[in-house]
Amino acid sequence: MSDRGLTGTYEQSRQRFLASADAAGARVESFPHPSAGMSGEPLAIDVATFGAADAPAVLLIVSGTHGVEGFTGSALQHHWLDRISAGGLPTGLRVVLLHAFNPYGFAWVRRVTEDNVDLNRNFVDWSQPPPPNEEYGGLAHLLVPDAWDDDTQQSTTLQLLAYAEEVGFPTLQEVVSGGQYTHPTGVFYGGTGPVWSHRWLDEHLGGIVGSATRLGIVDLHTGLGPWGHGELISHEGGDAPGYRRGTEWWGDVRSMLDGESVSANLSGDWLGAVERLVSDVEITAAALEFGTVDTVTVLQSLRADAVLHASGDPLGPGSDSVRARVRAAFADDDPAWFDAVSARFDEVIDAAVAQLAPTT
Repeated sequence: MSDRGLTGTYEQSRQRFLASADAAGARVESFPHPSAGMSGEPLAIDVATFGAADAPAVLLIVSGTHGVEGFTGSALQHHWLDRISAGGLPTGLRVVLLHAFNPYGFAWVRRVTEDNVDLNRNFVDWSQPPPPNEEYGGLAHLLVPDAWDDDTQQSTTLQLLAYAEEVGFPTLQEVVSGGQYTHPTGVFYGGTGPVWSHRWLDEHLGGIVGSATRLGIVDLHTGLGPWGHGELISHEGGDAPGYRRGTEWWGDVRSMLDGESVSANLSGDWLGAVERLVSDVEITAAALEFGTVDTVTVLQSLRADAVLHASGDPLGPGSDSVRARVRAAFADDDPAWFDAVSARFDEVIDAAVAQLAPTT
């Protein structure tokens, strides 16, 4: 297994993370997932912690919210662990690495959970009806058709492109990826209630934050934007205190709420739910999104994956090629890509550390 860059499997990523966390002196706790990986391997959320339990500030770095995106997130967490081994943390700061928030999707090379749920569309207020997305219903049969043969791919893709030409690509992106709650085998499905990873966060985030009064969060993502570029995305609008702090920390932060970001405005993203899970804490949070390939290629990979899991055998003939397609859309094995990504990651994390634990 490579000591730098992306690994080939979830299990390799997990074992490298655990080994490097142990070598760096972390306190590690693992939380088993009820499902297994493709080869029967156990799955878990692993949490590595550095710094004093009573530190007044916490920096939480999260990988694998969207499963397959964990190949990059895990590699960046390993990269950080290598860096921290050579130095230390400033006093007054605790750093927590949450590895594989969605371990099932990571292990199965999918973006979604064991329920075909996009975890970042699952954190809606489930005491109320989920947000409507009526336009998605008109595209559902095109996005995830019954088959994935060449003719079906071509005809459905042409119809989707025609829709995009009619309404504009930003509208298509909003309809398709903003979140939908009516088509369980569709893409960007938000579910019918809190999924396992959601319930885990509800139970454990308070313990991660502890007595700290300041919390920084960097949630690692891939798949949107220019190749190797890392955009910081806020779930808040430009007039919110958390957004303003983010710009003080990092400079250029894009609000998905205000339409500034490469991301559509999402329903049920987990960063937007943090305030209700921890009280009396100053929260500065952003998703760090690294570009890989073009948006159409990404969507085509997700459509192929959805058809496979809705209508086919996830371990049958042709399934390996679908997983390879999904992985290629969200994880670039080019060393130059990881060099660019890790340099940007270092900038973002170092700035957060400086803001949370100033030395003066």
